[in-house]
Amino acid sequence: MTATPKEVGRVDARRNRMKVLAAASRAFDEHGLDISLGAIARQAGVGAGTVYRHFPSKEFLLEAVLVQQIDDHVDDARRWAARTDPVAAFFGFLLKVVETSHGRKHACDALTAETSWPRPGLVASARRFRQALDELLHAAQRAGGVRADVSADDVAALTVGCAAMWAAHRDRNGGIRMVRLALESLRSSAPVTEGRVFRDAPGTLHAAPRCEECGARLDARSTGRPARYCGATCRQRARRRRLSERP
Repeated sequence: MTATPKEVGRVDARRNRMKVLAAASRAFDEHGLDISLGAIARQAGVGAGTVYRHFPSKEFLLEAVLVQQIDDHVDDARRWAARTDPVAAFFGFLLKVVETSHGRKHACDALTAETSWPRPGLVASARRFRQALDELLHAAQRAGGVRADVSADDVAALTVGCAAMWAAHRDRNGGIRMVRLALESLRSSAPVTEGRVFRDAPGTLHAAPRCEECGARLDARSTGRPARYCGATCRQRARRRRLSERP
């Protein structure tokens, strides 16, 4: 069956829209948000009128780019879940998110600088991403590979931090190594902060006392000042550390 002119027009419109989105994504990453819609049209190989027909302003185009990027992450999460075990899928997905987020600083800055964000389309896309992340996280936790006390908010915040840490690292391989080390803290076997009560941390006022140096549980005293260390070894270690930190 031969396509009607109307159907051909819709196909061409979708193709042109995807060209503009791809060109805009590259342009924002490379040149920042000051690049003009005309320049983006030239990079996409379409006329300026085509860009304005789909996106009345640069803000609409930026939102569409962000939605596309987030939806790509959602699709990627589903692919990871389908092709490997839950724990490998969870960590593989997080590393991929950090890798693809590297270099998208300009778009991220726009989200925090403009009071008009987030917009409805972006909110809906972020909700889909949160659901996909929740599914990967809970599956990995059920498999015993991720700490049970970790939430999706924790994971999202850590991922943002990893992207910033990688961007600040001069050496690419060194940056990747630091990201991997940070993500490893999510594993159920990771000792980072496990069982450790930090001094002056919120919610620890009535927690069982622990050694400030090694984290071992301390016996509560009925009189006198509360113990800070489990013994002389930790007390001396803490003292040496304080002395070494003095200017």
